[in-house]
Amino acid sequence: MRPSEYTAALIQVLRAEPDRVRGCSALEMGSGSGVVLAALGALGATPLCGIDIEGAAVDAGARLLGDLGQAATAEFLRGDKWQPVAGRRFDLIVANLPHFPLERPDLPGRLPTWSAGGADGRLLLDPFLAGLGGHLTPDGRAVITHNGFVGIGRSRELLAPQGLNLRLVDSTLVYIPAEKLERMAAAVLLAETDRTIHCYGPYAFGEMHIVEISRGGAVI
Repeated sequence: MRPSEYTAALIQVLRAEPDRVRGCSALEMGSGSGVVLAALGALGATPLCGIDIEGAAVDAGARLLGDLGQAATAEFLRGDKWQPVAGRRFDLIVANLPHFPLERPDLPGRLPTWSAGGADGRLLLDPFLAGLGGHLTPDGRAVITHNGFVGIGRSRELLAPQGLNLRLVDSTLVYIPAEKLERMAAAVLLAETDRTIHCYGPYAFGEMHIVEISRGGAVI
């Protein structure tokens, strides 16, 4: 559950516009350690809700928010995808879902549910995007991490029927450790090398974006 550079980039983008966070009801899908919700709470979002499939994450998030004095406005639910918040809508939804295309989800020190996104990286991302419109308030938005090598175009296709647009807010390169690179789906690695994956000898870096999803607005 340790925070990653993906987590750091997501928090950085949220912190850059605190006025768009303050007073928002906020949900994090795949809440892990709870640190992103903690950052949202510090920016004035309330109430806070976290979902994770792992009981250890639910416990860790509740403990962190409690230690920070935010327990009264935070809840953590254990469950799969949107099921725990059926019928509920939020002003702000954030997610840093596992969406790395792995052929083998046996990364050292990581649970499979926190590591693999299926062979194309979209095992969790697609259901999240497909259900997103039904859980946003009319003026709500989502801010999520999105690897470039799993297809921004595919995500836009899933969002369009819901009247949702996707725009890139920030982009960076993230180092792909050897243990992840050797397990990466071969078809993705072949197709994306020199496009969204850049290799220099034994070292590889992938393009990672923070994207904002909302109704209306320009698509960038």
